[in-house]
Amino acid sequence: MSSAGVEVRISRLETIVEQIGEAVVATTDTIERLAERVDALTVQVQQQGQQVQQQGYQIFALCDAVQTLAEAQDDSLDRLSQLTESLERLLALIEGTSNSQS
Repeated sequence: MSSAGVEVRISRLETIVEQIGEAVVATTDTIERLAERVDALTVQVQQQGQQVQQQGYQIFALCDAVQTLAEAQDDSLDRLSQLTESLERLLALIEGTSNSQS
């Protein structure tokens, strides 16, 4: 093989190696950009997870407050029933007294 043929082959090999190097660099850049995007998405997911957790705590606190309110309402209704019964007895006594005086 002549030296000109060898030089052409070496030149082609250099071109191929250069193209492979450029492809590796481009691939590395793409992977780095993808990694940055994955990192950003991870941060967003973590933040959303924290928000969901906080909302869960708020819902729990709200349910607890509603339950406490319902229990207080039941107590108030019981007391109101007792007061109504007492007033009815008092009214019956007053009516009984006024009928006996007439």
